[in-house]
Amino acid sequence: MVNPTRGVLYPARLPQFHRIAPPADAAELVAWVWIPEWDLEPGRSSRQDLVSYPALNLVVEASDRETAPVQLFGATTRAGFRDLAGRGWAVGALLRPAAVAALAAEPSSFLDGAIEIDAPELEREVARAMASGDGRLERAAGAVCDWLRDRVGEVTAPVRHANAISELLMSDPSIRTPEQAATRLAVSVRTLQRMAHRYVGLSPAAMIRRRRLQEAAERIRTDPAAELAGIAADLGYADQAHLANDFRAVLGFTPSSYRRDADPTRS
Repeated sequence: MVNPTRGVLYPARLPQFHRIAPPADAAELVAWVWIPEWDLEPGRSSRQDLVSYPALNLVVEASDRETAPVQLFGATTRAGFRDLAGRGWAVGALLRPAAVAALAAEPSSFLDGAIEIDAPELEREVARAMASGDGRLERAAGAVCDWLRDRVGEVTAPVRHANAISELLMSDPSIRTPEQAATRLAVSVRTLQRMAHRYVGLSPAAMIRRRRLQEAAERIRTDPAAELAGIAADLGYADQAHLANDFRAVLGFTPSSYRRDADPTRS
């Protein structure tokens, strides 16, 4: 199981956060469902800094409006943040390519952005589940997975292949180049690039870089005794300077400053 806070740069600042595995009949569509809940005092806010997974997210969020849109968030090319205030929740599904195919024709067209999905019935079912007391998180996750299963229908062999590509690029630390991934999957690099663009919107190299940056941030935050040069070497960076350049380019700060700021013992 992937650390539930990977991708969250400052876990100590999180509100209540839950990560729920999808039911078996939706596992080809959803990697996991994530649900934050927050209840902040008036006038206070909580900034959540993220370096997101190289994937798309379907999100339903509580709103003061009569109806809240269901949004499909594209993959990101940089770190982002969200300022939480008041009281609320969100129910999001980290999508596998098999689900993306039924929701967006060109994921690259809304990188670092989102589009609205016309699904009022999904918003109603999730809101009803989140208001239902004990077991609400599982019911909300189930509502999202049920809707996706109905929307997608039969999962075909080509999108299963896309799922395998995404899984390898997102989770296997031994894969450090697109060429290695293509060899492992017995496809050409061009096919790998085409599939990643169609189902994620990013290049395979960008997906590998994002996974590696997440791993580096997690190591830096959770292992204060680890030398930065050693972390860089373990994760396939050319040297410590290469790791520092990647941090600055995507996150806007250095690994050493991140380690200092992420230390939960600091006031």
